[in-house]
Amino acid sequence: MKNVQIIDGADNCTFSIFQATDAEFALLFPEPEQDVQFSDDLEVLPDPTEVTKALTNVWSRPIRKQDAMGIHGTIFFGLNHYRDVFPGKQEVSAVASAINDAQRSLFGGCLG
Repeated sequence: MKNVQIIDGADNCTFSIFQATDAEFALLFPEPEQDVQFSDDLEVLPDPTEVTKALTNVWSRPIRKQDAMGIHGTIFFGLNHYRDVFPGKQEVSAVASAINDAQRSLFGGCLG
């Protein structure tokens, strides 16, 4: 199972984590090494019925943050303005101005 954090514009600010099977994760994050996704892009993936089914399944598997062994992906719902921060749909592609020095060092030459 892979852990997916959901970030949306809701006032509750829970930024909840849900579990996806490897197959569901591959469907929702189809590009190589992709770990960032945007809801608008989910709507145009090749098999919308399977995407809807995968999301329904993922929503049924919340996991407490203290029980999650890492976060494998992040889906932004209704927050397309973050596209500029993650041009490569990978955490390591975050623009340098959006992260701190320690992250820049961690990500090395991978930055977008």
